[in-house]
Amino acid sequence: MGAANNTPLTLASPLPFGAGPSSPNRVMKSAMSEALGTSDHNPDERLVRLYRRWAEGGAGLLVTGNVMIDRCALGEPGNVVLEDDRALDAFVAWAAAVHAANATTVLWMQINHPGKQSPSVVSKVPVAPSAVPLTGSIAKAFNPPRALEDAEIEGLVARFAASAALAERAGFHGVQIHAAHGYLVSQFLSPHHNRREDRWGGSAENRRRFLLEIYRAIRSRTGPGFSVAVKLNSADFQRGGFTEEESLQVVSELGEAGIDLIEISGGTYEKPAMTGSQRPSTVAREAYFLDFAAKARAATSAPLAVTGGFRSAAAMQEALSSGATDLIGLARPLALYPDLPQSLLNDPEFKVTLPAPSSGNKKLDAALMLDVTWYEHQLARMGAGDEPDPSAGVWGTVWGLVRTGGAAVFRKRRA
Repeated sequence: MGAANNTPLTLASPLPFGAGPSSPNRVMKSAMSEALGTSDHNPDERLVRLYRRWAEGGAGLLVTGNVMIDRCALGEPGNVVLEDDRALDAFVAWAAAVHAANATTVLWMQINHPGKQSPSVVSKVPVAPSAVPLTGSIAKAFNPPRALEDAEIEGLVARFAASAALAERAGFHGVQIHAAHGYLVSQFLSPHHNRREDRWGGSAENRRRFLLEIYRAIRSRTGPGFSVAVKLNSADFQRGGFTEEESLQVVSELGEAGIDLIEISGGTYEKPAMTGSQRPSTVAREAYFLDFAAKARAATSAPLAVTGGFRSAAAMQEALSSGATDLIGLARPLALYPDLPQSLLNDPEFKVTLPAPSSGNKKLDAALMLDVTWYEHQLARMGAGDEPDPSAGVWGTVWGLVRTGGAAVFRKRRA
């Protein structure tokens, strides 16, 4: 989708989302798990400060970290949950802070259910399409799941819709259904994880029914100006899993159904392709999933977003000009440089380099989950009213996490 009146498409070009508010530019803050929920799993002043900071930074679209639809199904400690209106005022304050900081910023809530990717520290018996446990090095951190009953699946569809309706009441402009990275909706799409023989499994058509029913239910519970988006895997990169061909079928059907945006990602906890690729072609163009985005563009006219790997305004502009994507998704760069969108919009030569935090020992880095916790600590700093610190050392980060989260921060809680 190019700029209006055939004018050249740039990072500063606006992007409409159906009947909902348009993004004023092509920079999207993609979802990161902030783990800043209260003990009751509600947002508080920390998320208000964090998102106010990002709104001031100039991104046209802000997508929140995953908000769970069920307090009994968490992806990790610190998740925010929106399943009823018991704490709706806190969500109203969260949205209002963004609107006050930048009236043109579009704010969407990512809504999610982890399925079996709910670690054992928070879920004794997780649920999934089928009773297929996770495998590999992460398996010990997750309890084997039980298969959902048909009525439970219908109930989960209704829960997604209820959370979306509450997000609309709170002042969010839209929601993004998390159908990627091996969470519940992604599990339903995968023939490896979904081995059902009823209307929710078997054929590719049946396996995508859960996602499409969620989409339709949300549309039925929200107004015409409320945007609905999906985050979708290009593939699971797992033997017997969700393939590119199946993903393109989902893209096509979502487009026909009227989806407002499809954000392309890939991988699962077992095969975390979303953390990056070192193929020369990917390194040169920066974006992880641009090849698939070009195929998706041929399958739909719906707006597309690509997240992962972008570091320079030049590569972002090239991706937009290619027509493969309509939005540039940024995640970790915004954990360190919240004003990055303004810099990119003002300087076509701007680029950023991210540090690689390490203790000097790969096994220790893995035990500390530094590829996640170091960035989470930066979000916590902004939530506390401080600026991020790209020069922060590993041990200062560890101490900060222990001070706020105790020993639980070292338990395996997410990919």
